[in-house]
Amino acid sequence: MNILSIDVGGTNVKVLATGQRESRKIPSGPTMTPELMVSEVKKIAKDWLYDAVSIGYPGAVSKGRIANEPHNLASGWVTFDFEEAFGVPVKLINDAAMQALGCYEGGLLLFIGFGTGLGSALVADGTVVPMELGHLSFKNGTIEDYVGLRGLERLGKKKWRRYVAYTINRLTETLRPDEIVLGGGNSKKLKELPPRCRLGNNAYALTGGFRLWDPATVHVPLMPANAIKSADDEHAAIG
Repeated sequence: MNILSIDVGGTNVKVLATGQRESRKIPSGPTMTPELMVSEVKKIAKDWLYDAVSIGYPGAVSKGRIANEPHNLASGWVTFDFEEAFGVPVKLINDAAMQALGCYEGGLLLFIGFGTGLGSALVADGTVVPMELGHLSFKNGTIEDYVGLRGLERLGKKKWRRYVAYTINRLTETLRPDEIVLGGGNSKKLKELPPRCRLGNNAYALTGGFRLWDPATVHVPLMPANAIKSADDEHAAIG
């Protein structure tokens, strides 16, 4: 089966098909509707053959359907029929979960993506568990407000790195992963990696899209992806 793997991000949409070596991309952003995404993807992939599509979506996905509108794109995603638009079977998954799936090697893996927002997912003994850790309450907002792109631009690199280190440490203490993969473009701005961490690569997301159609690779549970919206506010002395 030939798969078209699509990684939808707040800045770009990247695509790769089975048997191809080089991915292609189109710019996204706040004007990117699902109709526009499909239209532009079809244009840049017109010379590729595919029997099915995988889409990594920057938000919660429940039972194979988009659960809420994206923060960094235009609206209309929740009700959009991707199978009708592409004309082939489509599988949807949270974008961080798709990248975690692509870089998984075994055990308990925690993926954290430092991009426009904060993506997160666990892979536990081959089962993908999408998460929304960036929505956890922190100080006067959420964790994403401090370690996402908005936090980086507001705080500057030095202070942003301190919040990133704090976040990784707390998640490590709580979830006890065997390995942590740090993805997203802003992960490259870290001076050094915490213990048990390795840098990911955006190509892992497209690999995850291929693996999504292989039932022997992993199990993606068809259960609601309950976003964790709140928790006790943290008042740690990290500046």
